[in-house]
Amino acid sequence: MDQKKLEMIKDSIRTIPNFPKQGILFRDITTALQSPESYKAIISLFEEKLKKIEFDAIAGIESRGFVFASVLSYLFNKKLILIRKKGKLPCEVIRQEYQLEYGTDELEIDPTAINENEKVILVDDLLATAGTILAAQKLVHRCGGQTPLGLFVIDLPELGGAKKLEENKLPFISLINFEGH
Repeated sequence: MDQKKLEMIKDSIRTIPNFPKQGILFRDITTALQSPESYKAIISLFEEKLKKIEFDAIAGIESRGFVFASVLSYLFNKKLILIRKKGKLPCEVIRQEYQLEYGTDELEIDPTAINENEKVILVDDLLATAGTILAAQKLVHRCGGQTPLGLFVIDLPELGGAKKLEENKLPFISLINFEGH
């Protein structure tokens, strides 16, 4: 990958200590999105990686995953699927509960959003404990889809998400790593 772009992206991400609770170093991509150069670099690196993957749809995980998935869906002319937090979809849904590094939450999907055997790329901003992405993967599988890849801007290796993705047979690409959590 383009080292200059990766450094620019990493430098553009703000770290907020003790958010959302004491002891957490929150990696905030908002500042990377406010930089047109950084945002463009993220999208171009994702685009470069996806050119080598066969897929039918892109699923953005609420909410920051939407920011990247929508652009990639447009660039590749692929269906965009939104995986939402509980209570956000007005239709019948299937739901998956999961653990966060600081609590629990639930994701939902419209079960008609994915066709049988459709290959769905999962996109989120950050890989920590892998709870969110694995819940999204379960939802896609319950809808009859396949998950050939997870895409992240950031990986927090100390939290062990990568190992959990390996155990669940979900290949992934993250652009940058941050130590600490």
